[in-house]
Amino acid sequence: MRPLFQVSLLFLSGLGVLHASLFTDLYLRYVKEGMRPFLIASGAILLLLATAETVSYWRRGRGDGAGEADEDHDGDGHGDSNGHGHDHTTVPRVAWLLLLPALSLLFYAPPALGAYTASREPAKAVKERDHFDPLPTTSPVPLTLTEFTSRVQQDRAQDIKGRSVLLTGFVTPGSEGDGWYLTRLVLSCCAADAQSVKVRIHGAPDLPADTWVSVTGTWHSGGTLGTTSAPVALDARSVTKVARPVNAYKDALPLPTTR
Repeated sequence: MRPLFQVSLLFLSGLGVLHASLFTDLYLRYVKEGMRPFLIASGAILLLLATAETVSYWRRGRGDGAGEADEDHDGDGHGDSNGHGHDHTTVPRVAWLLLLPALSLLFYAPPALGAYTASREPAKAVKERDHFDPLPTTSPVPLTLTEFTSRVQQDRAQDIKGRSVLLTGFVTPGSEGDGWYLTRLVLSCCAADAQSVKVRIHGAPDLPADTWVSVTGTWHSGGTLGTTSAPVALDARSVTKVARPVNAYKDALPLPTTR
């Protein structure tokens, strides 16, 4: 049973990793895009190890078949038990649970993180900036949530004031039904270190959690614009549902809207 278990685990794990990273984009639910080559290499190595183990087991079976009976009865009637009457050749039942992660990658991959995680994480602190280029004359101005946050709390020139902007993210309900936030999750390496970037939305009806939308509006005034006292918030003029991006763990510019 032990060789069968080892080969099955290696083979299914290798297939699962390759399925997620080489043949689909499922890996983007768990790690950054730059990790793809390493995942493909890992999946290939696991399949090679499974093949080598299969060949080795087959050769041992052919070469040692005649001697197995002698090894099973070493004179004390205990078989391969290390002389203590306990069989160590079988795999503990709980070890079969190791197959579940491999099977999940093949048949039911866990979804990407979303509003549930974002609602329990404080907003990510954006990097401090000393210089901001003037905003383009386009209206509305497409911005990432990180750029909007930086403009609101760090741009002393207050270029964001009165400008119509376009942001895209997913809906995260506020605490106790108090409105909602436009959100993005950003990874440093993998889903375990995900951090959220949030913009509070005012003047728009509540939407289901994890709905991807593009929001057009203007900065919601409060505090002193260009300082940390200014709220990272938007007075919404329009909200449009959009398709979920392939790579949801990236604070990218707004997606094309769907009609």
